[in-house]
Amino acid sequence: LFRSLESEICTTLEGCIAAAEEIGLPVVIRPAYTLGGTGGGMAFTPKQLRTIATSGLAASPITQVLVEKNLLGWKEVEYEVMRDGAGNCITICNMENLDPMGVHTGDSIVVAPSQTLTDKDYQMLRSASLRIITELGIEGGCNVQFSLAPRKDVRDWAGSPDDPLPYYVIEVNPRLSRSSALASKATGYPIARVAA
Repeated sequence: LFRSLESEICTTLEGCIAAAEEIGLPVVIRPAYTLGGTGGGMAFTPKQLRTIATSGLAASPITQVLVEKNLLGWKEVEYEVMRDGAGNCITICNMENLDPMGVHTGDSIVVAPSQTLTDKDYQMLRSASLRIITELGIEGGCNVQFSLAPRKDVRDWAGSPDDPLPYYVIEVNPRLSRSSALASKATGYPIARVAA
């Protein structure tokens, strides 16, 4: 079972307010069909929600935004995986952003392999990556990005230290990506050549 962020597609300010009440503040507002986050942002208060949602709806050419749960401060971890036509899957490597969620990956330092995951967390996300590429039927390279809760002060989690950490699948690129080039250089594995 994969978990994706609680979110709601909205086309009105009233819809954004209702979605934020259901999801709980803080939320991220993502306008549809804009580049570089134009019109979007993070809302921590009802006033910010109204301002950002109004801006996002105006910026979207189809007057649509995604209101989603904010995972500010959670870890961002990626797995580079491959699958062949017979269903055999491998993990090339995993990567960890040194900056937490809330800092764009393009502005963050990424290390490969990860440095702060326990083996339990590493294996949990690795297994999820392989299940995702299999379920989607992808042949070739795939990049799966996760948000993993930090160990302490986790919202919505009252588990013990032995319990697996909560995580969300935040993005799946069913193709080679910028991360694929990094993974290929870090491991020496020719991802693009093998995928082709």
